[in-house]
Amino acid sequence: MPRDHINEMTAFLTVARERSFTRAAAELGVTPSALSHTVRGLEERLGLRLLSRTTRNVATTDAGERLLRRVGPLLEQVSAELDLITSLREKPAGSLRITCTDAAIELVFRPKLAEFLRKYPDIHVELSMDYAFVDIVTERFDAGVRIGESVEKDMCATRIGPDWRFCVIGSPDYFDRCPAPVMPRELGNHNCINMRMTTAGGNLRWEFREPKGREVALRVSGQTTFSNSMLVLGAAIDGIGLGYVPYDLAKPYIEAGKLMEVLSDWSLECEGPYLYYPSRRLHSPAFAAFVEAMRYRS
Repeated sequence: MPRDHINEMTAFLTVARERSFTRAAAELGVTPSALSHTVRGLEERLGLRLLSRTTRNVATTDAGERLLRRVGPLLEQVSAELDLITSLREKPAGSLRITCTDAAIELVFRPKLAEFLRKYPDIHVELSMDYAFVDIVTERFDAGVRIGESVEKDMCATRIGPDWRFCVIGSPDYFDRCPAPVMPRELGNHNCINMRMTTAGGNLRWEFREPKGREVALRVSGQTTFSNSMLVLGAAIDGIGLGYVPYDLAKPYIEAGKLMEVLSDWSLECEGPYLYYPSRRLHSPAFAAFVEAMRYRS
């Protein structure tokens, strides 16, 4: 409905309820003559007389009374909904959908999520785990998580974590059976735990940096392939083989003696995770609060 039609309806309904152009004009903040002109414009457009006017009284005609009963509640409902939406600017509320990896959930969101949800009880967060490069606009996600080098140039991005160092890990039991590798090329002699990467067209390559600085990427082989880092970590703890995961993910198990790191001199550090999203405009208060709470502060 055009804005001027809404203004006409609001003017008529106010006069009909107040039964006075003077009181209605005061409520709407306009002059009685301007209000009378607006209502007359509505009557002319509809071709119906809606109000009976005398020097002392204003009353609705049959057509006007029907319009008051039928349309009045609808406009009041619209006004109430607009007020509710406007109030969200002051009180963040609503649902957020984020696509991310299990490593991002464990290392970035999990340490901060409980406090965030306590602070904003009207915000609901859905974390959808996926290693594919999801089109967040098409799939209707509010944001996604990628390491810095993978964020598309047309996206806005907020840093949410420190740089990640990847490590090769295995259980003490595994190393009792198999000697630890001292160079990446020796991984061909080991039962390596692969991780499937849908968007990479195969398994995740294990990347290393030589002591002289050159980067090396290897395809490894083994008896098992999993779809996320936590499953790789669990298989390594169980002694199935060697895993390749972010160091901070394995750190608690290394410190507890359940895992051992090898090839640490060759480990590769990459730019940390970013929360990426399409635009800086028209973000909901809930999303703005989430971004601020997850922002990385070094």
